[in-house]
Amino acid sequence: MTPYCGTGTVSEPESHETEKNHLPSLDSLIECSLKSFGWHQFLQALLVSIAWFFDAQQTFITIFTDFNPSRHCTNPTDPSCTSAFDVCRLPGNTSWAYDLPKGSSTVSDWGLECTNSLVKGLPASSFFIGCLLGGLILATLADSSLGRKNLLLLSGLIMSLSSLLTALSTDVWMYSALRFFSGFGRGTIGTCSIVLSSELFGKEWRSRVGMAGFLSFTLGFLSLPGMAYLNQGSSWRNLYIWTSVPTVFYCVLVHLFIRESPRWLFLKGRKEEALATLKSLTSSRDCSYSLSENLLYAVQVEDEQCAGNLFYAVKLLLENKWAIRRLCVVMTVGFGTGMVYYGMPLGLDNLSFNLYTSVTLNALAELPSTLSIFFLIARFNRRSSLLAFTALSGCCSVLCILKGRIWGRLQIGFELISFFSGCTALDILLIYTLELFPTCVRNSAMSMVRQAVVFGGALSPMLVAAGGAVSFGVFGFVIWVCGVFVVMLPETKDGRLCDTMDEEEQKERNKTNIVL
Repeated sequence: MTPYCGTGTVSEPESHETEKNHLPSLDSLIECSLKSFGWHQFLQALLVSIAWFFDAQQTFITIFTDFNPSRHCTNPTDPSCTSAFDVCRLPGNTSWAYDLPKGSSTVSDWGLECTNSLVKGLPASSFFIGCLLGGLILATLADSSLGRKNLLLLSGLIMSLSSLLTALSTDVWMYSALRFFSGFGRGTIGTCSIVLSSELFGKEWRSRVGMAGFLSFTLGFLSLPGMAYLNQGSSWRNLYIWTSVPTVFYCVLVHLFIRESPRWLFLKGRKEEALATLKSLTSSRDCSYSLSENLLYAVQVEDEQCAGNLFYAVKLLLENKWAIRRLCVVMTVGFGTGMVYYGMPLGLDNLSFNLYTSVTLNALAELPSTLSIFFLIARFNRRSSLLAFTALSGCCSVLCILKGRIWGRLQIGFELISFFSGCTALDILLIYTLELFPTCVRNSAMSMVRQAVVFGGALSPMLVAAGGAVSFGVFGFVIWVCGVFVVMLPETKDGRLCDTMDEEEQKERNKTNIVL
Protein backbone atom coordinates (compact mmCIF):
# COMPACT_ATOMS: atom_id res chain seq x y z
CA MET A 1 0.00 0.00 0.00
CA THR A 2 1.17 3.53 -0.85
CA PRO A 3 -0.49 6.30 1.20
CA TYR A 4 -1.40 9.60 -0.41
CA CYS A 5 -3.18 12.84 0.37
CA GLY A 6 -6.87 12.18 -0.04
CA THR A 7 -9.38 9.49 0.81
CA GLY A 8 -8.38 5.87 0.62
CA THR A 9 -5.11 4.32 -0.53
CA VAL A 10 -3.45 3.32 -3.75
CA SER A 11 -3.26 -0.45 -4.03
CA GLU A 12 -1.29 -2.52 -6.47
CA PRO A 13 -3.02 -2.09 -9.85
CA GLU A 14 -4.78 -5.06 -11.38
CA SER A 15 -4.80 -3.29 -14.74
CA HIS A 16 -3.65 -0.07 -16.31
CA GLU A 17 -7.19 1.33 -16.21
CA THR A 18 -7.63 0.42 -12.56
CA GLU A 19 -4.33 2.10 -11.73
CA LYS A 20 -5.34 5.23 -13.61
CA ASN A 21 -8.62 5.50 -11.75
CA HIS A 22 -7.07 5.18 -8.29
CA LEU A 23 -3.95 7.32 -8.62
CA PRO A 24 -3.89 10.62 -6.75
CA SER A 25 -4.29 13.78 -8.79
CA LEU A 26 -1.62 16.40 -9.20
CA ASP A 27 -3.78 18.90 -7.34
CA SER A 28 -4.20 16.60 -4.34
CA LEU A 29 -0.45 16.00 -4.15
CA ILE A 30 0.45 19.68 -4.28
CA GLU A 31 -2.39 20.86 -2.04
CA CYS A 32 -1.39 18.36 0.63
CA SER A 33 2.31 19.25 0.34
CA LEU A 34 1.77 23.00 0.53
CA LYS A 35 -1.18 23.24 2.89
CA SER A 36 0.89 24.83 5.67
CA PHE A 37 2.81 28.11 5.63
CA GLY A 38 6.43 27.79 6.75
CA TRP A 39 9.50 29.98 6.69
CA HIS A 40 10.63 28.72 3.29
CA GLN A 41 7.28 29.64 1.80
CA PHE A 42 7.35 33.00 3.57
CA LEU A 43 10.72 33.77 1.95
CA GLN A 44 9.36 32.79 -1.48
CA ALA A 45 6.26 34.94 -1.01
CA LEU A 46 8.38 37.92 0.03
CA LEU A 47 10.86 37.66 -2.84
CA VAL A 48 8.25 37.06 -5.53
CA SER A 49 6.03 39.92 -4.35
CA ILE A 50 8.92 42.45 -4.39
CA ALA A 51 8.74 42.37 -8.20
CA TRP A 52 5.51 44.38 -7.96
CA PHE A 53 7.37 47.17 -6.13
CA PHE A 54 9.61 47.90 -9.13
CA ASP A 55 6.71 47.31 -11.51
CA ALA A 56 4.79 50.16 -9.86
CA GLN A 57 7.73 52.55 -9.96
CA GLN A 58 8.21 52.18 -13.71
CA THR A 59 4.48 52.36 -14.36
CA PHE A 60 3.92 55.72 -12.67
CA ILE A 61 7.35 57.35 -12.85
CA THR A 62 6.32 59.62 -15.75
CA ILE A 63 3.95 61.45 -13.40
CA PHE A 64 7.03 63.13 -11.92
CA THR A 65 9.43 63.08 -14.88
CA ASP A 66 6.99 64.38 -17.53
CA PHE A 67 4.97 66.89 -15.51
CA ASN A 68 4.36 70.41 -16.80
CA PRO A 69 6.28 72.76 -14.40
CA SER A 70 4.70 75.94 -13.13
CA ARG A 71 5.92 79.28 -14.57
CA HIS A 72 6.17 82.91 -13.54
CA CYS A 73 6.49 86.26 -15.30
CA THR A 74 9.97 87.71 -15.42
CA ASN A 75 8.65 91.17 -16.32
CA PRO A 76 5.57 92.00 -14.20
CA THR A 77 5.04 95.24 -16.13
CA ASP A 78 4.49 93.35 -19.39
CA PRO A 79 0.69 93.53 -20.01
CA SER A 80 0.73 90.31 -22.05
CA CYS A 81 2.11 88.29 -19.13
CA THR A 82 -0.47 87.88 -16.38
CA SER A 83 -0.96 85.31 -13.63
CA ALA A 84 -2.96 83.15 -16.06
CA PHE A 85 -0.77 83.68 -19.12
CA ASP A 86 -0.53 81.19 -21.98
CA VAL A 87 3.14 80.78 -22.92
CA CYS A 88 2.22 79.56 -26.39
CA ARG A 89 0.60 82.92 -27.21
CA LEU A 90 3.47 85.08 -26.04
CA PRO A 91 5.88 86.41 -28.70
CA GLY A 92 8.86 84.66 -27.04
CA ASN A 93 10.01 83.06 -23.83
CA THR A 94 11.88 86.09 -22.50
CA SER A 95 8.91 87.36 -20.50
CA TRP A 96 8.45 84.17 -18.45
CA ALA A 97 10.50 81.43 -16.81
CA TYR A 98 9.98 78.10 -15.08
CA ASP A 99 9.77 78.05 -11.30
CA LEU A 100 12.07 75.00 -11.20
CA PRO A 101 15.37 74.42 -13.03
CA LYS A 102 15.02 73.56 -16.69
CA GLY A 103 16.13 69.93 -16.32
CA SER A 104 13.62 69.05 -13.59
CA SER A 105 11.10 67.75 -16.17
CA THR A 106 11.24 66.41 -19.71
CA VAL A 107 8.74 69.10 -20.72
CA SER A 108 10.99 71.96 -19.67
CA ASP A 109 14.21 70.15 -20.63
CA TRP A 110 13.17 69.70 -24.27
CA GLY A 111 10.77 72.66 -24.62
CA LEU A 112 7.60 70.62 -25.01
CA GLU A 113 5.30 73.14 -23.37
CA CYS A 114 3.67 74.13 -26.69
CA THR A 115 3.71 70.78 -28.49
CA ASN A 116 0.45 68.98 -29.22
CA SER A 117 -1.10 66.48 -26.84
CA LEU A 118 0.02 63.49 -28.92
CA VAL A 119 3.71 64.33 -28.45
CA LYS A 120 3.25 65.13 -24.76
CA GLY A 121 1.50 61.82 -24.14
CA LEU A 122 3.82 59.80 -26.39
CA PRO A 123 6.31 58.62 -23.70
CA ALA A 124 3.57 57.33 -21.38
CA SER A 125 1.62 55.78 -24.25
CA SER A 126 4.81 54.20 -25.65
CA PHE A 127 5.37 52.54 -22.30
CA PHE A 128 1.88 51.04 -22.28
CA ILE A 129 2.14 49.96 -25.91
CA GLY A 130 5.40 48.22 -25.00
CA CYS A 131 3.54 46.51 -22.15
CA LEU A 132 0.94 45.28 -24.61
CA LEU A 133 3.44 43.81 -27.06
CA GLY A 134 5.71 42.47 -24.33
CA GLY A 135 2.83 40.69 -22.68
CA LEU A 136 1.64 39.15 -25.94
CA ILE A 137 5.10 38.07 -27.13
CA LEU A 138 6.73 37.02 -23.86
CA ALA A 139 3.79 35.65 -21.87
CA THR A 140 3.54 32.29 -23.63
CA LEU A 141 7.19 31.59 -22.71
CA ALA A 142 6.07 31.12 -19.11
CA ASP A 143 3.69 28.35 -20.17
CA SER A 144 5.99 26.78 -22.76
CA SER A 145 9.78 26.86 -22.47
CA LEU A 146 11.08 29.33 -19.87
CA GLY A 147 8.66 28.85 -17.00
CA ARG A 148 7.48 31.43 -14.47
CA LYS A 149 10.79 32.08 -12.68
CA ASN A 150 13.02 32.51 -15.75
CA LEU A 151 10.53 34.80 -17.48
CA LEU A 152 10.31 36.92 -14.31
CA LEU A 153 14.10 37.21 -14.41
CA LEU A 154 14.20 38.06 -18.14
CA SER A 155 11.40 40.63 -17.84
CA GLY A 156 13.07 42.31 -14.87
CA LEU A 157 16.38 42.62 -16.70
CA ILE A 158 14.76 44.11 -19.83
CA MET A 159 12.78 46.62 -17.77
CA SER A 160 15.65 47.68 -15.50
CA LEU A 161 18.32 48.03 -18.18
CA SER A 162 15.99 49.97 -20.49
CA SER A 163 15.05 52.24 -17.61
CA LEU A 164 18.72 52.83 -16.80
CA LEU A 165 19.41 53.80 -20.42
CA THR A 166 16.42 56.16 -20.34
CA ALA A 167 18.49 58.52 -18.19
CA LEU A 168 20.74 59.05 -21.25
CA SER A 169 17.91 60.22 -23.55
CA THR A 170 18.67 63.28 -25.66
CA ASP A 171 15.18 64.05 -27.02
CA VAL A 172 11.56 63.01 -26.68
CA TRP A 173 11.81 60.45 -29.50
CA MET A 174 14.71 58.55 -27.96
CA TYR A 175 13.00 58.87 -24.60
CA SER A 176 9.75 57.38 -25.95
CA ALA A 177 11.61 54.51 -27.63
CA LEU A 178 13.36 53.54 -24.40
CA ARG A 179 10.10 53.82 -22.48
CA PHE A 180 8.65 51.40 -25.02
CA PHE A 181 11.38 48.81 -24.29
CA SER A 182 10.98 49.33 -20.56
CA GLY A 183 7.26 48.63 -20.94
CA PHE A 184 8.04 45.63 -23.14
CA GLY A 185 9.92 44.02 -20.26
CA ARG A 186 7.46 45.17 -17.62
CA GLY A 187 4.50 43.63 -19.46
CA THR A 188 4.93 40.18 -17.88
CA ILE A 189 6.39 41.00 -14.46
CA GLY A 190 3.12 41.26 -12.57
CA THR A 191 1.67 38.25 -14.39
CA CYS A 192 4.63 35.98 -13.64
CA SER A 193 4.73 37.15 -10.04
CA ILE A 194 1.09 36.50 -9.20
CA VAL A 195 0.96 33.19 -11.11
CA LEU A 196 4.14 31.94 -9.46
CA SER A 197 2.80 32.98 -6.04
CA SER A 198 -0.47 31.13 -6.60
CA GLU A 199 1.31 27.94 -7.67
CA LEU A 200 3.78 27.87 -4.77
CA PHE A 201 1.04 27.78 -2.12
CA GLY A 202 -1.98 25.73 -1.18
CA LYS A 203 -5.61 26.82 -1.50
CA GLU A 204 -5.81 28.10 2.07
CA TRP A 205 -3.02 30.66 1.59
CA ARG A 206 -3.11 31.27 -2.16
CA SER A 207 -5.36 34.32 -2.31
CA ARG A 208 -3.78 35.91 0.77
CA VAL A 209 -0.27 35.55 -0.61
CA GLY A 210 -1.48 37.29 -3.76
CA MET A 211 -2.32 40.26 -1.56
CA ALA A 212 1.40 40.59 -0.72
CA GLY A 213 2.07 41.44 -4.36
CA PHE A 214 -0.67 44.06 -4.41
CA LEU A 215 0.69 45.56 -1.19
CA SER A 216 4.19 45.63 -2.67
CA PHE A 217 2.84 47.43 -5.75
CA THR A 218 1.22 49.99 -3.46
CA LEU A 219 4.48 50.56 -1.61
CA GLY A 220 6.29 51.00 -4.91
CA PHE A 221 3.73 53.57 -6.01
CA LEU A 222 3.94 55.26 -2.62
CA SER A 223 7.74 55.49 -2.83
CA LEU A 224 7.60 57.71 -5.92
CA PRO A 225 6.21 60.92 -4.34
CA GLY A 226 8.91 60.77 -1.65
CA MET A 227 11.70 60.17 -4.17
CA ALA A 228 10.37 62.89 -6.46
CA TYR A 229 10.09 65.34 -3.58
CA LEU A 230 13.71 64.71 -2.59
CA ASN A 231 14.69 65.14 -6.23
CA GLN A 232 12.66 68.34 -6.64
CA GLY A 233 14.77 70.91 -8.43
CA SER A 234 17.23 68.28 -9.72
CA SER A 235 17.33 66.41 -13.01
CA TRP A 236 14.46 64.07 -13.90
CA ARG A 237 17.13 61.56 -14.99
CA ASN A 238 17.97 60.82 -11.35
CA LEU A 239 14.61 59.16 -10.80
CA TYR A 240 15.31 56.60 -13.52
CA ILE A 241 18.70 55.80 -12.04
CA TRP A 242 17.35 55.48 -8.50
CA THR A 243 14.58 53.09 -9.59
CA SER A 244 16.48 50.94 -12.12
CA VAL A 245 19.70 50.08 -10.23
CA PRO A 246 17.87 48.32 -7.31
CA THR A 247 15.85 46.36 -9.88
CA VAL A 248 19.07 44.92 -11.35
CA PHE A 249 20.12 43.67 -7.92
CA TYR A 250 16.64 42.20 -7.41
CA CYS A 251 17.06 40.15 -10.60
CA VAL A 252 20.16 38.56 -9.04
CA LEU A 253 18.06 37.53 -6.02
CA VAL A 254 15.44 36.02 -8.34
CA HIS A 255 18.08 33.86 -10.00
CA LEU A 256 19.61 32.69 -6.73
CA PHE A 257 16.69 32.13 -4.38
CA ILE A 258 13.26 31.94 -6.05
CA ARG A 259 11.97 28.44 -6.87
CA GLU A 260 10.10 27.43 -10.01
CA SER A 261 6.42 26.48 -9.90
CA PRO A 262 6.07 22.75 -9.07
CA ARG A 263 2.83 22.62 -11.08
CA TRP A 264 4.58 23.87 -14.21
CA LEU A 265 7.51 21.50 -13.67
CA PHE A 266 5.11 18.58 -13.39
CA LEU A 267 3.33 19.48 -16.60
CA LYS A 268 6.63 19.81 -18.45
CA GLY A 269 7.71 16.33 -17.36
CA ARG A 270 10.45 17.65 -15.04
CA LYS A 271 9.13 15.65 -12.13
CA GLU A 272 12.40 15.29 -10.24
CA GLU A 273 12.75 19.07 -10.09
CA ALA A 274 9.13 19.39 -9.02
CA LEU A 275 9.73 16.89 -6.22
CA ALA A 276 12.82 18.79 -5.08
CA THR A 277 10.84 22.05 -5.04
CA LEU A 278 8.02 20.52 -2.99
CA LYS A 279 10.48 19.04 -0.51
CA SER A 280 12.19 22.41 -0.10
CA LEU A 281 8.88 24.11 0.67
CA THR A 282 7.41 21.60 3.10
CA SER A 283 8.28 18.83 5.55
CA SER A 284 6.96 15.33 6.08
CA ARG A 285 5.02 16.53 9.11
CA ASP A 286 2.81 18.65 6.85
CA CYS A 287 1.34 15.66 5.00
CA SER A 288 -0.13 12.28 5.78
CA TYR A 289 2.48 10.71 3.48
CA SER A 290 6.12 11.18 2.58
CA LEU A 291 6.94 12.41 -0.91
CA SER A 292 8.60 9.59 -2.77
CA GLU A 293 9.69 8.81 -6.31
CA ASN A 294 7.04 6.08 -6.62
CA LEU A 295 4.22 8.48 -5.71
CA LEU A 296 5.71 11.17 -7.92
CA TYR A 297 5.59 9.01 -11.03
CA ALA A 298 2.15 7.72 -10.12
CA VAL A 299 0.59 11.18 -10.38
CA GLN A 300 -1.78 11.55 -13.29
CA VAL A 301 -0.65 14.39 -15.53
CA GLU A 302 -1.62 14.79 -19.15
CA ASP A 303 1.78 15.97 -20.27
CA GLU A 304 0.96 15.77 -23.96
CA GLN A 305 -1.77 18.40 -23.57
CA CYS A 306 0.58 21.00 -22.12
CA ALA A 307 3.90 20.27 -23.82
CA GLY A 308 3.22 22.11 -27.05
CA ASN A 309 5.21 24.78 -28.84
CA LEU A 310 5.60 28.46 -28.04
CA PHE A 311 1.99 29.48 -28.75
CA TYR A 312 0.32 26.19 -27.87
CA ALA A 313 -1.22 27.69 -24.75
CA VAL A 314 -2.97 30.36 -26.83
CA LYS A 315 -4.16 27.66 -29.22
CA LEU A 316 -5.69 25.73 -26.32
CA LEU A 317 -7.53 28.85 -25.17
CA LEU A 318 -8.94 29.56 -28.62
CA GLU A 319 -10.03 25.96 -29.27
CA ASN A 320 -12.43 25.83 -26.31
CA LYS A 321 -15.63 27.88 -26.36
CA TRP A 322 -15.84 28.11 -22.57
CA ALA A 323 -12.27 29.42 -22.44
CA ILE A 324 -12.91 32.01 -25.18
CA ARG A 325 -16.04 33.20 -23.37
CA ARG A 326 -14.25 33.57 -20.06
CA LEU A 327 -11.24 35.24 -21.66
CA CYS A 328 -13.33 37.81 -23.54
CA VAL A 329 -15.24 38.74 -20.40
CA VAL A 330 -12.24 39.14 -18.10
CA MET A 331 -10.37 41.10 -20.79
CA THR A 332 -13.36 43.44 -21.17
CA VAL A 333 -13.51 44.04 -17.42
CA GLY A 334 -9.72 44.45 -17.41
CA PHE A 335 -9.91 47.15 -20.06
CA GLY A 336 -12.33 49.21 -17.97
CA THR A 337 -10.43 48.83 -14.70
CA GLY A 338 -7.14 49.58 -16.45
CA MET A 339 -8.44 52.87 -17.80
CA VAL A 340 -9.34 53.99 -14.28
CA TYR A 341 -6.31 52.50 -12.54
CA TYR A 342 -3.69 54.00 -14.85
CA GLY A 343 -5.61 57.01 -16.12
CA MET A 344 -6.59 58.63 -12.84
CA PRO A 345 -3.05 59.12 -11.45
CA LEU A 346 -1.96 60.52 -14.82
CA GLY A 347 -4.88 62.98 -14.79
CA LEU A 348 -4.33 64.33 -11.27
CA ASP A 349 -2.60 67.40 -12.68
CA ASN A 350 -6.00 68.48 -14.11
CA LEU A 351 -7.65 68.62 -10.69
CA SER A 352 -7.56 71.64 -8.40
CA PHE A 353 -5.22 70.02 -5.91
CA ASN A 354 -1.49 69.85 -5.18
CA LEU A 355 0.15 67.23 -7.41
CA TYR A 356 2.48 65.73 -4.78
CA THR A 357 -0.29 65.53 -2.19
CA SER A 358 -2.86 64.05 -4.58
CA VAL A 359 -0.44 61.38 -5.86
CA THR A 360 0.45 60.49 -2.28
CA LEU A 361 -3.24 60.20 -1.38
CA ASN A 362 -3.84 57.96 -4.39
CA ALA A 363 -0.93 55.74 -3.42
CA LEU A 364 -2.23 55.60 0.15
CA ALA A 365 -5.68 54.67 -1.17
CA GLU A 366 -4.20 51.41 -2.40
CA LEU A 367 -3.29 50.39 1.14
CA PRO A 368 -6.88 50.09 2.43
CA SER A 369 -7.79 48.58 -0.93
CA THR A 370 -5.28 45.77 -0.46
CA LEU A 371 -6.25 45.28 3.18
CA SER A 372 -9.94 45.13 2.31
CA ILE A 373 -9.21 42.47 -0.31
CA PHE A 374 -7.38 40.43 2.34
CA PHE A 375 -10.63 40.14 4.30
CA LEU A 376 -13.16 40.27 1.45
CA ILE A 377 -11.60 37.59 -0.74
CA ALA A 378 -12.31 34.82 1.78
CA ARG A 379 -15.84 35.94 2.62
CA PHE A 380 -17.53 37.24 -0.52
CA ASN A 381 -18.06 35.91 -4.02
CA ARG A 382 -15.69 37.13 -6.69
CA ARG A 383 -18.43 37.95 -9.20
CA SER A 384 -20.68 40.07 -7.00
CA SER A 385 -17.73 41.88 -5.41
CA LEU A 386 -16.27 42.76 -8.80
CA LEU A 387 -19.64 44.01 -10.04
CA ALA A 388 -20.13 46.22 -6.97
CA PHE A 389 -16.69 47.85 -7.04
CA THR A 390 -16.72 48.61 -10.78
CA ALA A 391 -20.13 50.28 -10.39
CA LEU A 392 -18.96 52.38 -7.42
CA SER A 393 -15.78 53.41 -9.22
CA GLY A 394 -17.71 54.44 -12.31
CA CYS A 395 -20.21 56.60 -10.43
CA CYS A 396 -17.56 58.46 -8.42
CA SER A 397 -15.35 58.98 -11.45
CA VAL A 398 -18.19 60.67 -13.34
CA LEU A 399 -18.79 62.96 -10.35
CA CYS A 400 -15.19 64.21 -10.66
CA ILE A 401 -16.12 66.32 -13.68
CA LEU A 402 -18.55 68.48 -11.68
CA LYS A 403 -17.29 71.99 -11.04
CA GLY A 404 -18.24 74.85 -8.79
CA ARG A 405 -17.34 76.17 -5.37
CA ILE A 406 -18.76 73.17 -3.50
CA TRP A 407 -18.26 70.37 -6.01
CA GLY A 408 -14.73 71.54 -6.81
CA ARG A 409 -13.69 70.91 -3.22
CA LEU A 410 -15.20 67.43 -3.35
CA GLN A 411 -13.36 66.50 -6.56
CA ILE A 412 -10.40 64.88 -4.83
CA GLY A 413 -12.76 62.94 -2.54
CA PHE A 414 -14.69 61.47 -5.47
CA GLU A 415 -11.43 60.72 -7.26
CA LEU A 416 -10.02 58.85 -4.25
CA ILE A 417 -13.17 56.75 -3.82
CA SER A 418 -13.19 55.95 -7.53
CA PHE A 419 -9.50 55.05 -7.53
CA PHE A 420 -9.89 52.94 -4.38
CA SER A 421 -12.79 51.04 -5.94
CA GLY A 422 -10.91 50.62 -9.23
CA CYS A 423 -7.85 49.24 -7.40
CA THR A 424 -10.01 46.81 -5.45
CA ALA A 425 -11.82 45.69 -8.60
CA LEU A 426 -8.51 45.10 -10.38
CA ASP A 427 -7.12 43.02 -7.50
CA ILE A 428 -10.25 40.88 -7.41
CA LEU A 429 -10.14 40.46 -11.19
CA LEU A 430 -6.56 39.14 -11.13
CA ILE A 431 -7.36 36.58 -8.42
CA TYR A 432 -10.58 35.67 -10.23
CA THR A 433 -8.67 35.08 -13.49
CA LEU A 434 -6.19 32.80 -11.72
CA GLU A 435 -9.05 30.59 -10.61
CA LEU A 436 -10.84 30.57 -13.96
CA PHE A 437 -8.06 28.95 -16.03
CA PRO A 438 -5.97 25.76 -15.60
CA THR A 439 -2.21 25.60 -15.04
CA CYS A 440 -1.22 24.83 -18.64
CA VAL A 441 -2.71 28.14 -19.89
CA ARG A 442 -2.91 30.17 -16.68
CA ASN A 443 0.03 32.49 -17.34
CA SER A 444 -1.06 33.13 -20.94
CA ALA A 445 -4.63 33.90 -19.86
CA MET A 446 -3.42 36.13 -17.04
CA SER A 447 -1.12 37.96 -19.42
CA MET A 448 -3.91 38.60 -21.92
CA VAL A 449 -6.04 40.06 -19.15
CA ARG A 450 -3.13 42.21 -18.02
CA GLN A 451 -2.69 43.39 -21.61
CA ALA A 452 -6.33 44.42 -21.69
CA VAL A 453 -5.70 46.37 -18.48
CA VAL A 454 -2.64 47.98 -20.02
CA PHE A 455 -4.52 48.75 -23.24
CA GLY A 456 -6.98 50.77 -21.18
CA GLY A 457 -3.99 52.48 -19.61
CA ALA A 458 -2.41 53.14 -23.02
CA LEU A 459 -5.45 55.17 -24.10
CA SER A 460 -5.64 57.16 -20.88
CA PRO A 461 -2.64 59.53 -21.45
CA MET A 462 -4.16 60.72 -24.71
CA LEU A 463 -7.57 61.23 -23.07
CA VAL A 464 -6.00 63.12 -20.18
CA ALA A 465 -3.95 65.36 -22.48
CA ALA A 466 -6.89 66.09 -24.77
CA GLY A 467 -9.84 66.19 -22.38
CA GLY A 468 -8.50 67.42 -19.07
CA ALA A 469 -10.90 66.84 -16.17
CA VAL A 470 -13.60 65.65 -18.60
CA SER A 471 -11.55 62.48 -19.09
CA PHE A 472 -12.65 61.35 -15.63
CA GLY A 473 -16.20 61.13 -16.94
CA VAL A 474 -15.02 58.87 -19.76
CA PHE A 475 -13.13 56.68 -17.30
CA GLY A 476 -16.22 56.26 -15.14
CA PHE A 477 -18.54 55.39 -18.01
CA VAL A 478 -16.14 52.80 -19.44
CA ILE A 479 -15.46 50.93 -16.18
CA TRP A 480 -19.18 50.84 -15.35
CA VAL A 481 -20.16 49.40 -18.74
CA CYS A 482 -17.29 46.90 -18.80
CA GLY A 483 -18.00 45.73 -15.25
CA VAL A 484 -21.52 44.59 -16.14
CA PHE A 485 -20.09 41.75 -18.26
CA VAL A 486 -18.85 39.95 -15.15
CA VAL A 487 -22.31 38.41 -14.69
CA MET A 488 -21.42 36.02 -17.54
CA LEU A 489 -18.64 34.33 -15.52
CA PRO A 490 -18.95 31.33 -13.19
CA GLU A 491 -18.22 31.73 -9.48
CA THR A 492 -14.87 30.28 -8.31
CA LYS A 493 -14.84 30.97 -4.57
CA ASP A 494 -13.57 27.97 -2.56
CA GLY A 495 -12.93 26.03 -5.75
CA ARG A 496 -9.80 24.05 -6.58
CA LEU A 497 -7.19 24.91 -9.20
CA CYS A 498 -7.26 22.69 -12.28
CA ASP A 499 -4.16 21.78 -14.25
CA THR A 500 -5.44 20.73 -17.69
CA MET A 501 -8.14 21.96 -20.05
CA ASP A 502 -10.08 18.69 -19.79
CA GLU A 503 -10.07 18.90 -16.01
CA GLU A 504 -11.40 22.48 -16.07
CA GLU A 505 -14.05 21.57 -18.64
CA GLN A 506 -15.19 18.62 -16.54
CA LYS A 507 -15.49 20.87 -13.49
CA GLU A 508 -17.62 23.26 -15.56
CA ARG A 509 -19.88 20.39 -16.64
CA ASN A 510 -20.28 19.20 -13.06
CA LYS A 511 -21.37 22.68 -11.96
CA THR A 512 -23.86 22.83 -14.84
CA ASN A 513 -25.34 19.45 -13.91
CA ILE A 514 -25.72 20.53 -10.29
CA VAL A 515 -27.58 23.67 -11.36
CA LEU A 516 -29.85 21.69 -13.67
